[in-house]
Amino acid sequence: MKDKKEFIASISSGYACKGDNILLGGAVFEGEAMPESQVRIPLKTLNRHGLIAGATGTGKTKTLQVMAEQLSEKGVPVLLMDIKGDLSGIAMPGKETESIAGRHARIGIPYSVKGFPVELMTISKQNGVRLRATVSEFGPVLLSRILDLNDAQAGIISVIFKFCDDNGLPLLDLKDLKSVIRYATSEGREEFEKEYGRISSASTGVILRKVLELEQQDADLFFGELSLEISDLLRKDKNGNAFINIVRVTDIQNRPKLFSTFMLCLLAEIYDVMPEIGDREKPELVIFIEEAHLIFNRAGRTLLNEIEIIVKLIRSKGIGIFFVTQNPTDIPNSVLAQLGLKIQHALRAFTAADRQAIRLAAENFPLSDYYKTDMVLTSLGTGEALVTALNEKGIPTPLAVTMVRAPMSRMDILSPEEIAEINNSSELVRKYERVIDRDSAYEILDRKIVSVRKSQEGRAAGKGGGSRHEGKPERTTRRAPSRRRTTIHPVVKVLTSATFIRGVMGILKKHF
Repeated sequence: MKDKKEFIASISSGYACKGDNILLGGAVFEGEAMPESQVRIPLKTLNRHGLIAGATGTGKTKTLQVMAEQLSEKGVPVLLMDIKGDLSGIAMPGKETESIAGRHARIGIPYSVKGFPVELMTISKQNGVRLRATVSEFGPVLLSRILDLNDAQAGIISVIFKFCDDNGLPLLDLKDLKSVIRYATSEGREEFEKEYGRISSASTGVILRKVLELEQQDADLFFGELSLEISDLLRKDKNGNAFINIVRVTDIQNRPKLFSTFMLCLLAEIYDVMPEIGDREKPELVIFIEEAHLIFNRAGRTLLNEIEIIVKLIRSKGIGIFFVTQNPTDIPNSVLAQLGLKIQHALRAFTAADRQAIRLAAENFPLSDYYKTDMVLTSLGTGEALVTALNEKGIPTPLAVTMVRAPMSRMDILSPEEIAEINNSSELVRKYERVIDRDSAYEILDRKIVSVRKSQEGRAAGKGGGSRHEGKPERTTRRAPSRRRTTIHPVVKVLTSATFIRGVMGILKKHF
């Protein structure tokens, strides 16, 4: 081990920043905070993605909050997933306590309180900006995942999407999807089989039942329009502070598949919409995904490959993605290798498997002359983390045990009255609660079926033989209430310029 002076010199030079940066906290040497050695993360490297990991109660969420606050101050918009419900307090100033004052005195950083501009968003029944996506935007692969279909059933979904692409049938909500499946197995069966082959009625029956199950979980609130415009995530207030967009998903913890599939759909849409900008002095948008293991659980090889591709390529769009989870082993190695910033809070070893996981986690960090990484990981206190980043030249920084500064905003949830006040003043809440209906697959096929039936009845009457349906009540298609909410008409076609996004993630490029 080297002495304190060499440690201070190493950390001070390794984390020195000339440009805009995030001040994460102060380095710690042998249990003592070193105010001379502050840990700073350059903004220009935050599009290289990152990881915030640690056991429950070790300070992951507060570290996320510290980073989101400073990004907002620097004019960088933030999108974060709030699964536990304890991030809405970012909208209100915090409160200085004796503990916070003592921590900041030890790391040599003045403490102040401040609230930040916030949009509260939801994909369920909670109050806030209503986030939606069309069935077409989800695409066949993600839709098959959320429905938990087998390979044969997923193949049918892909064929259904191709049929809709070829015939100009927009798939906007679940009602559209059900209508197309029923058409392909009833009135339109002959037309469908001639071009696309026969599909099993047993398999389509299973798919329809799965769609009904999804509707019972209120997923029909999410599928439809008005779809989120990515530009609405990039707003700033009149003071130049960027908005922190908080997706509140506390009420869908028992539906992790809906959350994770929505997140993947959103990442693909952001990738598709945002222009290539290369490396800039600061990112265009930073995304924090809490409970990131939900995205990777039960993901097939194809889906994992496409996640890896998006993580690799989205940085050129100026987008940084930070995965927040309990253990680095929750993230596939192929994705973990793409993460330039690693902030590791304490891990706990209660079993042999825990100790093995800690040894694996320690191997994700560079070697250090000052720390024995696996031992440090079990001895970190609350609000302390092992940090390594990329400096302004893209070179990994020295490993530093860091005492993380306290958030400036409230470290607690908002009251119902405060939430109502934010939503009542939100332009986006008013924009996305508008109900706009337009023609899609359901209406188009409904008219087509009626026309075909009239034609058949006319031919039968002309032959003088009467209708074979004579004496029976005419079947009609009952119109369900629509939740489609946009005037934008997507071009329904197979893309050639974004093959992997459309083909695997299933995103339809929108043309305005």
